[in-house]
Amino acid sequence: MKLLLFMYFTVYGLMHYYAFRNANAALAPGTLPKATAILFMLLMIMSPILVRLSERRGYEGLAIVLSYVGYIWMGFLLFFVTASVFFDLCRAVVYFVNAVFTLKPQLRSFGSGASFYIPLAVAAVIVVYGYIEALDVKTEHLTIKSRKIPQNIGTIKVVQISDIHIGLIVRTKRIGLIAGIIKREAPDLLVSTGDLVDAQTDDIDAIAGLLNGILPRYGKYAITGNHEFYAGLQHSLNFTKGIGFTVLRKEGLTIEGCFNIAGVDDPSAAYYNVPIDGEAKLLSALPRDKFTILLKHRPVIDNQSIGLFDLQLSGHTHKGQIFPFNLVTRAFYHVHAGTYNAGRGSLMYVSRGTGTWGPPIRFLSPPEVTVIEISHDDSSASHFVP
Repeated sequence: MKLLLFMYFTVYGLMHYYAFRNANAALAPGTLPKATAILFMLLMIMSPILVRLSERRGYEGLAIVLSYVGYIWMGFLLFFVTASVFFDLCRAVVYFVNAVFTLKPQLRSFGSGASFYIPLAVAAVIVVYGYIEALDVKTEHLTIKSRKIPQNIGTIKVVQISDIHIGLIVRTKRIGLIAGIIKREAPDLLVSTGDLVDAQTDDIDAIAGLLNGILPRYGKYAITGNHEFYAGLQHSLNFTKGIGFTVLRKEGLTIEGCFNIAGVDDPSAAYYNVPIDGEAKLLSALPRDKFTILLKHRPVIDNQSIGLFDLQLSGHTHKGQIFPFNLVTRAFYHVHAGTYNAGRGSLMYVSRGTGTWGPPIRFLSPPEVTVIEISHDDSSASHFVP
């Protein structure tokens, strides 16, 4: 945790310094505006911590305001810095070319004013667009065929939600939208692949009312993500169970003799002295002639588990949520969104996530509710249908 805080303050602090330097060069503000800007930036750097402190001490209204202002600013600053770095690189290239080559006339570069105002406008436009995109929940459809699904039960419709992050920003309005999509799809099975909860949820009755009315034939199952542990494990479990989910924590079962479902804790459990090994052993204990769904928050496949599950459903990455973070998630995870065939009949699907974490913004990574239809086929291994 100390390392994460150090990295956060270092990186986020440098981003603010870079933005302040560019603004100072373009605007040449007086002492009072400069001091005001510095105080505002210090407040924004501290805002995630102030949000948690306000929330824990019962100042929910203050926490909500700080969340919206602080996290929207975080998204805005990211886009501004990214665009500004691009302009600075362009200016450096022009300077280098002019210094090395005797071109007449020499190349013209952007001045400090243009290098500030254009990224400022770009960042503002993307923030507005990203806020709208975050509310536009897509429905992704996926079809899987498997000989392990009995012909007589037809198609099993599974709806996957992931990374909703119910808390100070994602609340009843957003949950109502998501619940409406789920009800419209009328799933046989509803699963949540972690990070359902992000923080304290004082309006639990309103949220519970939206989700308790969803009663799939085969039930509702969930697993822990890393944020269930960050928000407080017992609080998260109480909330998840309170809205009708059975939480699978290194547990598996066979549902109505038709298929298996298993779930494991997120690896962050290890930091809270919760054992996380034994996935392959868990899967081995389930009937192998049944289609096995494994719920696992992070999109990492255990080599020892390949062949023991038919479909792993994961999330966690948000597909970066905000460009260019998708480049980071792709670097850390071999599959950061979409389908993957691990071989020996084991498939994986990684959701982009249904909500948002941090900035209530998505850019080039829209949120999703995933609808997976699994039906019988005579092929020897489970497979995705194009």
